[in-house]
Amino acid sequence: MSRVCPVLGKGPVSGNNRSHSLRATRRKWNTNLQKFQVEVDGKVMTVRMSARAYRTLNKTR
Repeated sequence: MSRVCPVLGKGPVSGNNRSHSLRATRRKWNTNLQKFQVEVDGKVMTVRMSARAYRTLNKTR
């Protein structure tokens, strides 16, 4: 199962850990994927999407 949000297309991002002495070791930030029940075409489905995508979908204006 990939770590990509199907709604926003966000995936993992890589970068460096920096210690106090500024040594760099590679690290990865994964997306915050959660299981949500979403209505799609009139049916309730369980979808793994990022928490940010869920908040965007439920935004009230």
